[in-house]
Amino acid sequence: MKRVQVGSVAATAVKLTFAAVVTLAASLPAAAADMPAPAATARTSYLTSAPASEWTVTIGIEGRVLPKFEGASASMLRPFPILRVRKANEPDQFRSARDGLSFAIVDAGAFKLGPVAKLRFGRKESDDNNLRGLGDVNWTLEAGAFAELWPSDWLRTRVEVRQGFGGHHGVVADLMLDGIYKATPQLTLSAGPRLTVGTAASTSPYFSITAAQAALSGLPVYDARGGVRSYGAGTQATYAFNRQWSGEVFLEYERLAGDAANSPLVVQRGSRDQLQVGMGVTYSFNMPGLW
Repeated sequence: MKRVQVGSVAATAVKLTFAAVVTLAASLPAAAADMPAPAATARTSYLTSAPASEWTVTIGIEGRVLPKFEGASASMLRPFPILRVRKANEPDQFRSARDGLSFAIVDAGAFKLGPVAKLRFGRKESDDNNLRGLGDVNWTLEAGAFAELWPSDWLRTRVEVRQGFGGHHGVVADLMLDGIYKATPQLTLSAGPRLTVGTAASTSPYFSITAAQAALSGLPVYDARGGVRSYGAGTQATYAFNRQWSGEVFLEYERLAGDAANSPLVVQRGSRDQLQVGMGVTYSFNMPGLW
């Protein structure tokens, strides 16, 4: 009975989050027109003046130290690509390390709405002795929509709702709040809370243990359902060195919750505390308009 209740909470949480995105899309653009655009929190644009028809492309790479698998206590280093596109002569808007790759189709200054995508790492049982007998989980492409609202020029709220394709076929929602401080024209500091919810289909491949897996791994059978998967906080510092180059360092902490936290893989062989630390560098340049 308890499992059924947790599953119901998961479905309700995801539905409410999706409804929040739809509601924001329908009702906030008009209200956002009366709010100040977040120009004061955006990094200063150091690129030379360009025609309005051009676009600014930002590319780069991050190095992240993160758990070897979801729920692991050991960490590893992974590279991450960075790609952002905006209209030329517009300031580079704030982005946290938890944000998916996104592009605003609706941009009313303080309110933005558009598609979002994120890659979720797979895992191989050969990667770690703690995974022996649990089988492999493929990489997952999560695609969906985001909504972003700036209640003031120093505060950003963001919701992402994504459908999984590949390693899982469930729905995941991230809710983020960031307070942003312009320490200098070049240095931007930020910090804020995080919350992640997901359906059973998005949680089970990483935290459930089937009877066959239990026989091979020595862990008990476990059926992980959906609900609140984690909560935590993140902080970041971004510095613009010159017209094209900038660097960033960040820390993201999340505490696994619900069925993810209670999985025998986490309790017996991992940790509920999940930490990511990273740093990266980006380069920006102008190019002819995409449309």
